[in-house]
Amino acid sequence: MNFTSLVTYLFRWTGFGLLIGLLAGTASAFFLVALDWASQTRESNLWIISLLPLGGFLIGWTYYKYAESSVRGNNLLLEELYQTHQPIPLRMTPLVLFGTIATHLFGGSAGREGTAVQMGGSLADQLTKWFGLAKEDRRIVLIAGVSAGFASVFGTPLAGAIFALEWMLNRKFRWKSVFPALWTGLVADFVCADLWGVGHTHYMIPEVPSLSIINFLWIIPAGIAFGFSGRLFAQTTHFFSHIFSKWISYPPMRPLIGGLLIALIVWISDTTTYIGLGVPRIVEAFETPLPWYDWLVKTGMTGFTLGAGFKGGEVTPLFFTGATLGNALSSWIPLPLALLAGMGFVGVFSGATNTPMACTVMGMELFGVESGLYLAVACLIAYLFSGRSSIYSAQNLEGKILIFPSKSFFSWNRWFKK
Repeated sequence: MNFTSLVTYLFRWTGFGLLIGLLAGTASAFFLVALDWASQTRESNLWIISLLPLGGFLIGWTYYKYAESSVRGNNLLLEELYQTHQPIPLRMTPLVLFGTIATHLFGGSAGREGTAVQMGGSLADQLTKWFGLAKEDRRIVLIAGVSAGFASVFGTPLAGAIFALEWMLNRKFRWKSVFPALWTGLVADFVCADLWGVGHTHYMIPEVPSLSIINFLWIIPAGIAFGFSGRLFAQTTHFFSHIFSKWISYPPMRPLIGGLLIALIVWISDTTTYIGLGVPRIVEAFETPLPWYDWLVKTGMTGFTLGAGFKGGEVTPLFFTGATLGNALSSWIPLPLALLAGMGFVGVFSGATNTPMACTVMGMELFGVESGLYLAVACLIAYLFSGRSSIYSAQNLEGKILIFPSKSFFSWNRWFKK
């Protein structure tokens, strides 16, 4: 690239990054405020959970009637990156925003990353129509949109950029994508946190021991457990999605029936710990011992909620699952409780999304660089032992290194077929 081309490239993507960051950061700010309102309203009026079946039907009917290709969510972004067909519909933004807020208001167990990423991707891809972008530029726009959504919803601009590159390109970085991803993530985070004043949850790891050989060896079983947990999370969501699709042909009925069952579970258990985002429980996981089964219940509740057709992301429930699993492991592994919770926080995320670099950087942005070595090793081991699983069915996993066997290893027919 000569000097003129370089200047043109920087000028072009600085402008596009500002526009995408402004749009995505503003959308994330509105979304976070609305999500906080929905969560507080539900917790102050628990009778609302009884309306979850009705809310589920409304979400399902809205998507069935108006979503078209938008119903594929994050997978649509991946599909369009790999093989460009048509721009991401702008309708994806209001649809996923409405669906996620309704899911949290009425008591579903879901996250927020998927919503922010879809909003960022769909808003960014409108530039394809406005400016008539070529395929290669369109791919960069999609990556920038994903980076902006992720960075602004979690307050982690560097991790947002790396996540977009690692998730969408499967570690095959195109150097032209790096600056737009990083710049757009920084802009979106600034717009959300500083321009609109919408803050993020803070977590602390007060004690980080030196990385001795003994401590390093203890990271290995923890990382393996996080990898298995990420695999279980992904397969649970896919399992329930398959069951609902197979047995209920009319899509709006799936979240209605799923919502009825979730509401009954909440009523019988008499706790709302495992619905919504679960952020208060995540904070507790860094501070005090919790019941060992928290991570398992959250995995089931989130998989069932999303599999039934409710909307929202998977990442915050993955944080919940990982932090509480790390908390439980502190009874067996002689590392500080908060450190294990932080390792699980990003480790399970790494295993379920196959993004160990982004998860490591995210952990350092959230918890501080002092814990970086522990986080990096935990994320890498979790990634290696998660198998060929992902919460995103369209994610390209070709070339992934496998230590733990793929799911076909455990196929009944493989071992017992006559």
